Amino acid sequence: MYIILGLILLIGSFLPQIWAKRIIKLHSNDRSDIPGTGSELAIFLIEKALPRTYQVEMAASGVGDHFNPQTKSVVLSESIYHGRSLSAVVIAAHEVGHAIQDHIGFGPLKTRTKLVHAAFFFERMASIILIAAPIVTLLTRAPMAGAGLLAIAICSMILPIGIHLITLPVEIDASFNRALPILRGRFLDDADLPAARKILTVCALTYVAASLASLLNVWKWLRLLKR
Repeated sequence: MYIILGLILLIGSFLPQIWAKRIIKLHSNDRSDIPGTGSELAIFLIEKALPRTYQVEMAASGVGDHFNPQTKSVVLSESIYHGRSLSAVVIAAHEVGHAIQDHIGFGPLKTRTKLVHAAFFFERMASIILIAAPIVTLLTRAPMAGAGLLAIAICSMILPIGIHLITLPVEIDASFNRALPILRGRFLDDADLPAARKILTVCALTYVAASLASLLNVWKWLRLLKR
């Protein structure tokens, strides 16, 4: 049963990521009929709908597309920033959707932003406890002490799962209540809308994969704790 559960979580955490990369790559070729790059679209939308405090910038190497609520920045990876493809403009619109959420005070986004800081603290604490647990066990010669520390660490690791559950409706709203209405008709032809919906869907599913990956990590430590 444990092996089957582990396989389900393992497959579930990787399949959405593989599908997301495939869909984005499928529509990543530059097109002459798309009038601007992802960054140009994002800048245009921000200038039309948001205060000047919001901005667009290119992400550092290895950093993915996201919206930073602290700096009010739509951060785009190099391929999306400079790309003149369907994937580039759709993903850029999705991230601008998060900026719009931030501007209007969208409740779930505000909750997620607060919890992210808490999750970072608890994840660091869990890492320290996991390193300290075997040392404490050896020094005290009390296996229960080490088991207790592992239990605390596992509880700290569960918090990011809750954040991902909150993140999913935030992503769905940014995709289908913000980005898609902006793109439909004005920036994309009807023929491109099915592909755009797929791209917007995979933007949300990456967080499902992250949630399952967190569950898989907790499951590994639960097995260790049981032993």
